[in-house]
Amino acid sequence: MKIIILAAGIGSRLGNPFPKPLTPLKNGKTIMGMQVENLSSYYNIDDINVVVGFKKNTIMEQFPELTYIYNPFFDRTNTSKSLLQAIKKYRNESVLWLNGDVVFDEKLLSILNPHIENNTSFVAVNTSKVAEEEVKYSLKNDYINKLSKTVKNGLGEAVGINFIASKDMSPFINWLEACDANDYFERGLELAIEKDNIKVKAVDISAYNCMEIDFIEDLEAVNKML
Repeated sequence: MKIIILAAGIGSRLGNPFPKPLTPLKNGKTIMGMQVENLSSYYNIDDINVVVGFKKNTIMEQFPELTYIYNPFFDRTNTSKSLLQAIKKYRNESVLWLNGDVVFDEKLLSILNPHIENNTSFVAVNTSKVAEEEVKYSLKNDYINKLSKTVKNGLGEAVGINFIASKDMSPFINWLEACDANDYFERGLELAIEKDNIKVKAVDISAYNCMEIDFIEDLEAVNKML
Protein backbone atom coordinates (compact mmCIF):
# COMPACT_ATOMS: atom_id res chain seq x y z
CA MET A 1 0.00 0.00 0.00
CA LYS A 2 1.05 3.55 -0.77
CA ILE A 3 0.04 6.67 1.16
CA ILE A 4 -0.63 10.05 -0.44
CA ILE A 5 -0.91 13.40 1.34
CA LEU A 6 -2.51 16.15 -0.75
CA ALA A 7 -0.58 19.33 0.05
CA ALA A 8 -0.51 21.30 -3.20
CA GLY A 9 -3.18 23.93 -2.53
CA ILE A 10 -2.74 27.58 -1.61
CA GLY A 11 -5.07 27.35 1.40
CA SER A 12 -6.08 30.97 1.06
CA ARG A 13 -8.99 30.76 3.52
CA LEU A 14 -6.59 30.31 6.44
CA GLY A 15 -4.50 33.29 5.30
CA ASN A 16 -1.04 31.79 5.85
CA PRO A 17 1.91 33.03 3.75
CA PHE A 18 3.09 29.38 3.68
CA PRO A 19 1.41 26.05 2.76
CA LYS A 20 -1.44 25.13 5.09
CA PRO A 21 0.08 21.73 6.08
CA LEU A 22 2.93 23.66 7.73
CA THR A 23 0.53 25.49 10.07
CA PRO A 24 1.91 25.26 13.62
CA LEU A 25 -0.30 23.72 16.30
CA LYS A 26 -0.47 24.26 20.03
CA ASN A 27 1.43 21.02 20.70
CA GLY A 28 4.53 22.38 18.94
CA LYS A 29 4.04 20.31 15.78
CA THR A 30 2.69 21.25 12.38
CA ILE A 31 -0.39 19.70 10.76
CA MET A 32 1.77 17.65 8.42
CA GLY A 33 4.26 16.85 11.15
CA MET A 34 1.46 15.21 13.13
CA GLN A 35 0.24 13.36 10.05
CA VAL A 36 3.65 11.93 9.23
CA GLU A 37 4.30 10.97 12.84
CA ASN A 38 0.95 9.17 13.13
CA LEU A 39 1.20 7.44 9.76
CA SER A 40 4.77 6.27 10.28
CA SER A 41 3.79 4.67 13.60
CA TYR A 42 1.63 2.23 11.60
CA TYR A 43 3.18 2.16 8.13
CA ASN A 44 6.54 2.48 6.38
CA ILE A 45 7.56 6.11 6.03
CA ASP A 46 9.09 5.27 2.63
CA ASP A 47 5.56 4.65 1.34
CA ILE A 48 4.41 8.20 2.10
CA ASN A 49 4.06 10.42 -0.97
CA VAL A 50 3.17 14.11 -0.87
CA VAL A 51 1.60 16.06 -3.74
CA VAL A 52 3.05 19.57 -3.58
CA GLY A 53 2.49 22.80 -5.48
CA PHE A 54 2.27 26.11 -3.62
CA LYS A 55 5.70 26.97 -2.16
CA LYS A 56 6.67 23.32 -2.54
CA ASN A 57 10.26 23.79 -1.38
CA THR A 58 9.18 24.83 2.10
CA ILE A 59 7.44 21.48 2.57
CA MET A 60 10.22 19.44 0.96
CA GLU A 61 12.87 21.04 3.13
CA GLN A 62 10.99 20.27 6.33
CA PHE A 63 10.29 16.63 5.39
CA PRO A 64 13.23 15.52 3.21
CA GLU A 65 12.61 11.84 3.98
CA LEU A 66 9.31 11.73 2.05
CA THR A 67 8.61 11.16 -1.65
CA TYR A 68 7.22 14.12 -3.64
CA ILE A 69 5.00 14.54 -6.68
CA TYR A 70 4.60 18.02 -8.16
CA ASN A 71 1.29 19.34 -9.45
CA PRO A 72 2.33 22.27 -11.69
CA PHE A 73 -1.32 23.30 -12.05
CA PHE A 74 -1.92 23.65 -8.31
CA ASP A 75 -3.33 27.15 -8.73
CA ARG A 76 -5.86 26.05 -11.37
CA THR A 77 -6.97 22.61 -10.21
CA ASN A 78 -8.62 21.01 -7.22
CA THR A 79 -7.97 17.80 -5.30
CA SER A 80 -9.25 15.49 -8.06
CA LYS A 81 -6.30 16.44 -10.26
CA SER A 82 -3.72 16.51 -7.46
CA LEU A 83 -4.74 13.00 -6.45
CA LEU A 84 -4.73 11.86 -10.07
CA GLN A 85 -1.19 13.18 -10.49
CA ALA A 86 -0.02 10.81 -7.75
CA ILE A 87 -2.35 7.86 -8.03
CA LYS A 88 -1.44 7.17 -11.68
CA LYS A 89 1.98 6.09 -10.44
CA TYR A 90 0.44 3.27 -8.38
CA ARG A 91 -2.09 1.73 -10.76
CA ASN A 92 -1.59 -1.79 -9.43
CA GLU A 93 -1.50 -0.94 -5.74
CA SER A 94 -3.91 0.10 -3.03
CA VAL A 95 -3.66 3.69 -1.84
CA LEU A 96 -4.55 5.43 1.41
CA TRP A 97 -4.82 9.19 0.92
CA LEU A 98 -5.65 12.20 3.03
CA ASN A 99 -6.00 15.93 2.73
CA GLY A 100 -2.99 17.87 3.96
CA ASP A 101 -5.07 19.85 6.45
CA VAL A 102 -6.46 16.96 8.54
CA VAL A 103 -5.48 16.70 12.21
CA PHE A 104 -6.34 13.29 13.62
CA ASP A 105 -5.76 11.01 16.59
CA GLU A 106 -3.23 8.28 15.82
CA LYS A 107 -5.62 5.67 17.31
CA LEU A 108 -8.03 6.38 14.47
CA LEU A 109 -5.77 4.25 12.25
CA SER A 110 -6.62 1.18 14.34
CA ILE A 111 -10.21 1.47 13.04
CA LEU A 112 -9.09 1.85 9.44
CA ASN A 113 -6.43 -0.85 9.42
CA PRO A 114 -8.75 -3.91 9.26
CA HIS A 115 -10.41 -2.49 6.14
CA ILE A 116 -7.00 -1.82 4.60
CA GLU A 117 -5.91 -5.38 5.36
CA ASN A 118 -9.12 -6.68 3.77
CA ASN A 119 -8.45 -4.47 0.72
CA THR A 120 -11.87 -2.81 1.01
CA SER A 121 -12.25 0.70 -0.41
CA PHE A 122 -13.59 3.18 2.13
CA VAL A 123 -14.22 6.79 3.10
CA ALA A 124 -13.64 7.65 6.76
CA VAL A 125 -16.67 9.49 8.14
CA ASN A 126 -17.83 11.30 11.25
CA THR A 127 -21.46 10.57 12.09
CA SER A 128 -21.62 12.85 15.14
CA LYS A 129 -22.22 15.96 13.02
CA VAL A 130 -23.40 16.91 9.56
CA ALA A 131 -22.45 20.51 8.70
CA GLU A 132 -23.97 22.08 5.60
CA GLU A 133 -20.63 23.09 4.02
CA GLU A 134 -18.94 19.70 4.46
CA VAL A 135 -18.82 16.67 2.12
CA LYS A 136 -21.68 14.40 3.16
CA TYR A 137 -22.74 10.89 2.16
CA SER A 138 -25.71 8.60 1.77
CA LEU A 139 -25.82 4.80 1.71
CA LYS A 140 -27.41 2.13 -0.46
CA ASN A 141 -27.19 -1.53 0.59
CA ASP A 142 -24.60 -0.59 3.26
CA TYR A 143 -22.23 1.06 0.76
CA ILE A 144 -21.79 4.71 -0.18
CA ASN A 145 -24.28 5.88 -2.78
CA LYS A 146 -23.81 9.66 -2.96
CA LEU A 147 -20.79 11.67 -1.79
CA SER A 148 -20.71 15.45 -2.12
CA LYS A 149 -21.42 18.75 -0.39
CA THR A 150 -24.92 18.77 -1.89
CA VAL A 151 -26.14 15.43 -0.48
CA LYS A 152 -29.55 15.86 1.16
CA ASN A 153 -30.12 14.30 4.59
CA GLY A 154 -26.51 13.18 4.82
CA LEU A 155 -25.69 10.49 7.36
CA GLY A 156 -22.39 12.11 8.33
CA GLU A 157 -19.33 13.98 7.06
CA ALA A 158 -16.34 12.70 5.14
CA VAL A 159 -13.24 13.62 7.16
CA GLY A 160 -10.65 13.66 4.37
CA ILE A 161 -9.08 10.22 4.91
CA ASN A 162 -9.82 7.59 2.25
CA PHE A 163 -8.67 4.26 0.81
CA ILE A 164 -8.97 2.82 -2.68
CA ALA A 165 -8.39 -0.92 -3.04
CA SER A 166 -6.18 -2.16 -5.87
CA LYS A 167 -9.18 -3.88 -7.50
CA ASP A 168 -10.99 -0.53 -7.76
CA MET A 169 -8.03 1.53 -8.88
CA SER A 170 -8.54 1.40 -12.66
CA PRO A 171 -12.11 2.76 -12.74
CA PHE A 172 -11.26 5.33 -10.08
CA ILE A 173 -8.37 6.67 -12.18
CA ASN A 174 -10.64 6.80 -15.24
CA TRP A 175 -13.23 8.90 -13.42
CA LEU A 176 -10.65 11.20 -11.84
CA GLU A 177 -9.46 11.88 -15.38
CA ALA A 178 -13.05 12.67 -16.38
CA CYS A 179 -13.49 15.14 -13.52
CA ASP A 180 -13.44 18.86 -14.15
CA ALA A 181 -10.34 20.75 -13.03
CA ASN A 182 -12.22 22.27 -10.09
CA ASP A 183 -13.78 19.03 -8.85
CA TYR A 184 -12.88 17.51 -5.51
CA PHE A 185 -11.66 13.89 -5.56
CA GLU A 186 -15.00 12.84 -4.00
CA ARG A 187 -16.57 13.44 -7.41
CA GLY A 188 -14.29 10.78 -8.90
CA LEU A 189 -15.35 8.32 -6.21
CA GLU A 190 -19.02 9.15 -6.71
CA LEU A 191 -18.75 8.58 -10.48
CA ALA A 192 -16.88 5.28 -10.03
CA ILE A 193 -19.64 4.12 -7.65
CA GLU A 194 -22.41 5.23 -10.02
CA LYS A 195 -20.91 4.16 -13.35
CA ASP A 196 -18.74 1.14 -12.44
CA ASN A 197 -20.50 -0.05 -9.30
CA ILE A 198 -17.38 -0.10 -7.14
CA LYS A 199 -18.14 -0.81 -3.48
CA VAL A 200 -16.98 1.85 -1.02
CA LYS A 201 -17.63 1.51 2.71
CA ALA A 202 -18.29 4.40 5.09
CA VAL A 203 -16.02 3.73 8.09
CA ASP A 204 -17.14 5.59 11.20
CA ILE A 205 -14.22 7.14 13.09
CA SER A 206 -16.37 9.36 15.33
CA ALA A 207 -14.85 7.78 18.46
CA TYR A 208 -11.58 9.63 17.77
CA ASN A 209 -10.70 13.26 17.13
CA CYS A 210 -10.37 14.17 13.47
CA MET A 211 -10.83 17.61 11.94
CA GLU A 212 -9.98 19.45 8.74
CA ILE A 213 -8.62 22.97 9.17
CA ASP A 214 -10.13 25.38 6.65
CA PHE A 215 -10.64 28.53 8.70
CA ILE A 216 -9.13 30.24 11.75
CA GLU A 217 -12.09 28.94 13.77
CA ASP A 218 -11.13 25.37 12.83
CA LEU A 219 -7.55 25.96 13.94
CA GLU A 220 -8.74 27.33 17.25
CA ALA A 221 -11.01 24.31 17.74
CA VAL A 222 -8.16 21.89 16.96
CA ASN A 223 -5.83 23.64 19.41
CA LYS A 224 -8.48 23.32 22.11
CA MET A 225 -8.82 19.66 21.21
CA LEU A 226 -5.08 19.16 21.54
